[in-house]
Amino acid sequence: MFSKYKPTWMIEAIYQLTPEQLKKHNIKGILTDLDNTLIAWNNPKGTKEFHDWMNQMENAGIPVIVVSNNNRRRVSKAVEKINLDFIHGALKPLSFGIHRGVDKLGIDANQVVMVGDQIMTDIRAANAAGIRSILVKPIVNTDSWKTKFNRGMEKIVMRHLLKKHPGMIWKGDLE
Repeated sequence: MFSKYKPTWMIEAIYQLTPEQLKKHNIKGILTDLDNTLIAWNNPKGTKEFHDWMNQMENAGIPVIVVSNNNRRRVSKAVEKINLDFIHGALKPLSFGIHRGVDKLGIDANQVVMVGDQIMTDIRAANAAGIRSILVKPIVNTDSWKTKFNRGMEKIVMRHLLKKHPGMIWKGDLE
């Protein structure tokens, strides 16, 4: 029952992903959640680390598309200055937004990874869509009011997953 919430990998932060790691795992495109994964939910402009990581992916030819449950206005405001493509109203944990993202990337789903900070939405949606996933720790320890319920459920699910899969540990890379 809980296996539909199990991430393929768990790393501390999206910014630890490098083009070399991705290429080693035949990943040619990234779908990512926005809030608390790519940027802090309360800092829509992002940090220097965010901009450096985006430049690294762009220079390596690895496209990044935001897949967010947020509305168009919120997502476009966050990504407009870096010309980042996005899917808004993704309906995660359903696979609808993930499939749209894979279609936009124009590459095989087995060459795409979804990165997110929530197992209840991001990881569940990736698993439902049949693509690999990376769970990251939230950038900040606070959440918008919409996310607080999910965080409580996430703790219960993680306890069950960790009992069944003791190898699920936070790492600094995909190895």
